[in-house]
Amino acid sequence: MAGPGSSMLYSFLLFTVILSLQQMYRGKLASTELFTILGGFISSLLFLVLFTFIGNLQETSGVRTGWGAVIIAEAVALIAAGTVHRVCITTCFLFSAGLLYEVNKLSGIMLAKSESKSKRH
Repeated sequence: MAGPGSSMLYSFLLFTVILSLQQMYRGKLASTELFTILGGFISSLLFLVLFTFIGNLQETSGVRTGWGAVIIAEAVALIAAGTVHRVCITTCFLFSAGLLYEVNKLSGIMLAKSESKSKRH
């Protein structure tokens, strides 16, 4: 598993690449219904990598905002989705909610594993 510093760097680079590609192909993403849904999914990936970046930034600086990281990452992803098509905003929100649920579930599993290891030792 990557440390918080390298994970923060990788997530920022991924955010930049995904956002750049989305803006380069926004005409194509807005052309059909299926591509519009794909544009919303790509924006939800922006949410995921930006959420990772903010979470790692908070971990390295020692500051916690709770839901603040989720709200900031979601707002940026929705704004990026809005530059492609209005429907992308809705699909981005729905895909982001699903991704957030899965990240929360995965976090709970990893926390339970680490707690069981610490109780054994």
